[in-house]
Amino acid sequence: MLASLTNINKFYNGNQILNNVSLTIDETDKIGLVGNNGCGKSTLLKILTGSVEPDRFTEKDGIISLAAKTTIGYLEQMGGLNSENTVMEEMRSVFAPVLSAIDRLREIELEIELGDNSSADEYQQLASWIEANDGYNTDVKIRMILTGMGFSGDDLNRVVSGFSGGEKTRLSISKLLLEEPNLLILDEPTNHLDFKTIMWLEDYLRSYRGAILIVSHDRYFLDRLCTSVCEIERGILTRYRGNYSAFIRQREENDARREKEYELQQKQIAKMEEYVAKNLVRASTTKMAQSRRKQLEKIERIERPVHDTKTAKIRFTYAIEPPIDVLKVKGVDISVGDGASRKTLVDSIDFEVRRGEKIGIIGDNGIGKSTLLKIIQEKLPHNGTVRWNSNIKLSYFDQESRGLNRELTVMEELHSRYPSMSDLEVRSLLAQVRLIGENVFKETGVISGGERAKLCFAIMMQEHGNVLIMDEPTNHLDLSSKEAIEEALAEYTGTIIFVSHDRYLLSRIADRLIELTDGGYRCHNYGFNKYLDVLRDEQAAEKRAADTEKQQKLAEEAKSKSAKTYRSKQQRSADAARKNEMRRLEKEIDELQLRIDALTEEIGMEEVYSDYELMNSKCSEIESLKQQIDENFEKLIELDE
Repeated sequence: MLASLTNINKFYNGNQILNNVSLTIDETDKIGLVGNNGCGKSTLLKILTGSVEPDRFTEKDGIISLAAKTTIGYLEQMGGLNSENTVMEEMRSVFAPVLSAIDRLREIELEIELGDNSSADEYQQLASWIEANDGYNTDVKIRMILTGMGFSGDDLNRVVSGFSGGEKTRLSISKLLLEEPNLLILDEPTNHLDFKTIMWLEDYLRSYRGAILIVSHDRYFLDRLCTSVCEIERGILTRYRGNYSAFIRQREENDARREKEYELQQKQIAKMEEYVAKNLVRASTTKMAQSRRKQLEKIERIERPVHDTKTAKIRFTYAIEPPIDVLKVKGVDISVGDGASRKTLVDSIDFEVRRGEKIGIIGDNGIGKSTLLKIIQEKLPHNGTVRWNSNIKLSYFDQESRGLNRELTVMEELHSRYPSMSDLEVRSLLAQVRLIGENVFKETGVISGGERAKLCFAIMMQEHGNVLIMDEPTNHLDLSSKEAIEEALAEYTGTIIFVSHDRYLLSRIADRLIELTDGGYRCHNYGFNKYLDVLRDEQAAEKRAADTEKQQKLAEEAKSKSAKTYRSKQQRSADAARKNEMRRLEKEIDELQLRIDALTEEIGMEEVYSDYELMNSKCSEIESLKQQIDENFEKLIELDE
């Protein structure tokens, strides 16, 4: 056990956010924390880290226990960075004690060279401590993490203050990973990350030697990483074994079971109440009726399963059926800016869209995805041809909701667009997207990003477009709203062209993909899951090519060195044996890692996580395999030296 929370309660403005929440975190746990916005997830994290105190009413309330060995690393957006440092200086600050020890070691070496041996014992102690803490590989670790998080080359010497907010978040994650706490707490870690970086982070965290607690709306991320999911609903925390998909399935099963138990109990209560009402006044049956009434009072009532919010009922429809060929784009450039500052991101792009296709547009941030959506709507100037067929009615979702009048209320915004609708019809439409209560009388400029997105969905439902163009439709939405819009897009029979970083949405909706790259584009005539498989294969091939090039370079250097330096037969034989052993150890490390990956996948399976002994056995095997990898790495370092 690393940490435990017992009977955690928290009130804000008279409302109970957390109600007797208890949670235990063990050494190998990878826990996803989910729930609607404002349910108390971030509050719980702050209580665990000690920055917020729980409310206590008895001695048994608000108990927070940490094991003596527990070290906590907590990621808040853009937190924990010194803006005046360069990237390398900031990352090296994690290793300040070991770097200081190395500097002292160099000082002692100079003293010894000058004949002063008074610090020889200190030298031995420092050397052992530095080696035990892998101090000579700090820069290797730093560069490995930074490369994985998308930083390289000149980035390493840039000052932190010069980076954007999203880049600073990535730097914060990098620094936290280098600190290697045994309890890693991440709040929305995939925000601002592209696909490649998210995939690298997933792989890194899956083999992370410590516990992880994650708040995330990225369901794909939770699916690949988590061994359990905790949901906070109406202040109560419920834990489910397995990943996000297993959590959804188990919650539905639990709700069905509780609903059945509730209905059976209600029938039993109704019969007992009817008996009491009929027999309480009769002299011959009064005692039995009183006995039944006492039984009624003692019954522990089962609550009907009710979730925090009803599911939004979003449905896109259209009346005009378009022709088979919907859109043709030929020789179109993707450019941004005006005049001398105009910059071309893609020289020329060609693609066609047919009726009923659902096309996902993907690529790194700033690559031109949103610009492309505006170009095909003729909202921006361009070269080339954009030709829409007849009978096409477009409906556009802008992730920034720029089309809304920020000074109008939600109700007024809809009335301004559809003056023939009555107040009742407008309220009914807004209720379908879960905009209810006082929020409908607030100005669109002050409501949340998620509420503005829901208002835009309501407008699109009234537009009845047969082609939907959507820019990041799931941004700002909580999990239940994401599922609702997913369902609506899956059921929609018209054409969809959408930009998204939401891998769960892409995997479910996109029939094919257009990927914008640095200066070009690629069309993938398959869905997102196959795209990820192809991407992994390409990355593996690139790594093999890089490894081969590195090996060839090392071989050439060794050959050049051997031509200059004579070696005896015994030396050559010993060197060959050393290299063979290094190759054997490297191969064994790869095999051990493959076994760890397979076991990690198995832990997420229901038949494994539901069997406590089997789960423990596989976790123990993972730890044993990781120990073997560490031992092999130590041998490799010795052989290399």
